[in-house]
Amino acid sequence: MARIRHSATAFALILLAAASARAGGFLGAYEDLPLPPGLTEVAGSGIVFDSPGGRIVEAFASGPIKSAEALRFYAATLPQLGWTRESDTLYRREAEVLRLDPAPQGKGVTIRFAVSPE
Repeated sequence: MARIRHSATAFALILLAAASARAGGFLGAYEDLPLPPGLTEVAGSGIVFDSPGGRIVEAFASGPIKSAEALRFYAATLPQLGWTRESDTLYRREAEVLRLDPAPQGKGVTIRFAVSPE
C-alpha cells in the first residue's frame, strides 16, 4: 500500500512540474520557444497555421521587464536551440524565420512572436 501511495505521489509531482514548466517557461503556440523570467503568454493570443510551405505562428507575451532584457535573453538562449541570430529581433532555423517585435507597455514590454517559412 505504501509503495502505491509513493508511486502516485511521485507521478503527481512529475505532472505538476511539467505543467508549471509549460505554463511559465515556454510559449504555448510554439512548444520550444522559451519565455524569459517575467514574461507571460497573453492568453488566447496564439495562432498556428500549417501551410504547404511551412508553419505560421503568431503569439504575444508581456510582463514587467525591459525590451533590452528580453532581447538579451533571446540572444543567449535561441542559439542553444538551433536558431541563428541575424539581428536583435530576427532569427533563422532550418526553413523557418522567427521575428521578435517588442513594444514597450508602461513599465514593461509586450513581445509579438512571429514564425513563418523562409
